[in-house]
Amino acid sequence: MKHASDTRKPYSGLSRSLVIAIDVGTTFSGVSYAILEPGEIPKIHGVTRFPGQEHVAGNSKIPSVIYYDKYGSIMAAGAEADSSSIAAQAEDEGWIKAELFKLRLRPRQMQLNMNGMRLSPLPRGKSPVHVFGDYLAYLYRCTRSFISDTHANGPSLWNSVEPDIQFVLSHPNGWEGPQQTRMRKAAVYGHLVPDTDAGRARIRFVTEGEASLHACVLSGLAADVLSNPSKHGFLIADAGGGTLDISSYAIRGTSPLAMEEIAPPDCIFAGSVFVSRRAREFLEEKLKHSKYGTPDSLDHITRKFDETTKRLFRDRNENQYIPFGSPLDKDSAVGIRNGQLRLSGTSAIAVANLFEPSVDAAVNCIKAQIDASNGMIRSVFLVGGYAASPWLFGQLQERLRPLQITVSRPDTQTSKAVADGAIGFYCDHHVSARMSKFMYGVEFLRELNMNDPDHVARKEKLCELPSGPKLLPDAFDCILARGVKVKESTVFTRKYCTELTNLSMLSVFEVEIWCYRGGNVVPKWISRHDDAFSTLCVVQADLSLLNGSAEPKAGKNGKKYWTIVFSVEIHFGLTEFKARIKWMDNVRFLSVFSPLIVLISLTFMLLGPSEIVSN
Repeated sequence: MKHASDTRKPYSGLSRSLVIAIDVGTTFSGVSYAILEPGEIPKIHGVTRFPGQEHVAGNSKIPSVIYYDKYGSIMAAGAEADSSSIAAQAEDEGWIKAELFKLRLRPRQMQLNMNGMRLSPLPRGKSPVHVFGDYLAYLYRCTRSFISDTHANGPSLWNSVEPDIQFVLSHPNGWEGPQQTRMRKAAVYGHLVPDTDAGRARIRFVTEGEASLHACVLSGLAADVLSNPSKHGFLIADAGGGTLDISSYAIRGTSPLAMEEIAPPDCIFAGSVFVSRRAREFLEEKLKHSKYGTPDSLDHITRKFDETTKRLFRDRNENQYIPFGSPLDKDSAVGIRNGQLRLSGTSAIAVANLFEPSVDAAVNCIKAQIDASNGMIRSVFLVGGYAASPWLFGQLQERLRPLQITVSRPDTQTSKAVADGAIGFYCDHHVSARMSKFMYGVEFLRELNMNDPDHVARKEKLCELPSGPKLLPDAFDCILARGVKVKESTVFTRKYCTELTNLSMLSVFEVEIWCYRGGNVVPKWISRHDDAFSTLCVVQADLSLLNGSAEPKAGKNGKKYWTIVFSVEIHFGLTEFKARIKWMDNVRFLSVFSPLIVLISLTFMLLGPSEIVSN
């Protein structure tokens, strides 16, 4: 099969442009880009030179770390922040180290088990969005320098495209609308784009799972699967520093290449950083009576475990070594000799146990995807930085073999798959349909049924409309169920009405979109204190144009009111959720796409069945 670059269409724009994909990982980050020339086929480049890594040729990833001084000013970032000289200076001057900051953006529904350890505090006055924005700004500056220094006429090239650079930000499969909103705010804070509608529209999002899929296509890894469309599907497992992102696909066409999700994507905290956290806990116990059991020594030995033992471990029956010091470092009571900590016997087995929660979670997650796909999955492609672990790879092969699942991985550059794949997503867009992860709907007022005990139990909450009827609030109207395949062109429409006693409310008309994570059974009511329910977004529109055409009516006790009929239109098939409100004004059709913001909305009545329209 041809690589995606062989089948990619020439850029159809009228002027030169630049698209930059930024993958901010939990532990490491990367940047890729493509210069878009009219009529030419885009080529993907990686940023392979960063400050502090000039001595390492072609290194495409840097640590996701920032040092701040006590005033909140950035003192060092990336590879520079990981040097021993900076670490010493930071200790002397009391700098604050911000790391693992991506985990602070996680949805509240995703529980984070740090094995008793906490995320380090952020600098005073800095929120997670600020730190994320500072790091985006750093990567942006590095990209500007790389392009200016690498390409012919680099500075003039950059100046010609800078006002309209397009960005693709990748995020875990489990991140949703609120996390995308925070990432967009971070991009504005980091001055990647201006704080305008046009500026914010230059930020696009792609899940790490889908970006990894495009990376597999780019490198030809999945050629055997992609060149033989069948009823069988395949799974992309992106094992990174923080999350394991699972996405499943099937081929639906080869000219052009088109794929569809065959199961709702999944995301769990089972990345390599949690192996490191468990390792530190293990070392703390093992060295508690040794002079090497101090916090600084434990940090150093854990870091060396990350750099060597964790990456090389492949056999629980072999002795393991953590080289961390000089030949003078010795403590035979705990197995330290010649600057190495020897782990043998039960200690060697304990190293395997450090991986076990991540391995077990990965296997269970993949099995759940196989079940959700009705057994279509036959291949697993393991990508991401953690994919380089021989133990993780071997265990997945061993435990999935009884299910007749083959597990494979690329042999190079697994760490830059997401950034490259994000550019592939922008240029090639191979995924044409996605599976809904949860259930989505709105709140409406339900007619009271005194024969229903559930209704009777809620009768104290009755709302009386201006027109007279008494209705129950908190009813849930499901617009899209979980596990439904949705094409990008599919639009879900639902018609409602509400009654207003003051037309001034039309200027801030809002409809709240709810997300339900509690399973496949549609709930009758919204339980606001249940973690299974959350506000996905609020669609906001200015309907003041209806002031002149809305006709007043006389309600109960002669009170004046107006009936407003509208439709909620939702696009679920995109990588970023979109919604709009539609209404009629003197037989004119009007609509407004909404910014996704969280506010409090009106409640309203359902007028009819949902309508699905394919554009």
